[in-house]
Amino acid sequence: MISQVKRLAAVVAMVAALGGCQNWQYGEKETAGTVVGGVGGALLGSQVGHGSTRLVATAAGTLLGAWIGNSVGKSLDRADQAYAAQSANAALERYPDGQASTWQNPNSGHSGSTTPTRTYETAQGQPCREYQTQVVIDGRTQSAYGTACRQPDGSWRVVN
Repeated sequence: MISQVKRLAAVVAMVAALGGCQNWQYGEKETAGTVVGGVGGALLGSQVGHGSTRLVATAAGTLLGAWIGNSVGKSLDRADQAYAAQSANAALERYPDGQASTWQNPNSGHSGSTTPTRTYETAQGQPCREYQTQVVIDGRTQSAYGTACRQPDGSWRVVN
């Protein structure tokens, strides 16, 4: 177990170091996308397999997530991100399961949607919603799935 943790730490450190070496040519969006994608990919990968297969899945998830996150970050500007965030909040707050909330940035031509797919409450009574989100950049669609739960202040927080 300890050797697996050390290996995982080495993989994460290597990805971070490589990302840091390349950071001088990345914009802010690319860097943020790479980091968020890498962390998300690592979390997803860590849920697969046992023992050494889990380590391999975590490393692969980290690299794939970083690559996808970098691609999305490179392409989305702040206006796109604001449109996407408003659309996602509307979907989580007001839309029934299966109904998409869409957005489009008329300046960039980028678009996307967020569709709640399942609504439930945790054992502690916290409302949560699973959702699917899509972003269309230069005619290419990228999809992601996640779960968000309502916080005591009324905001939604992505939990996975």
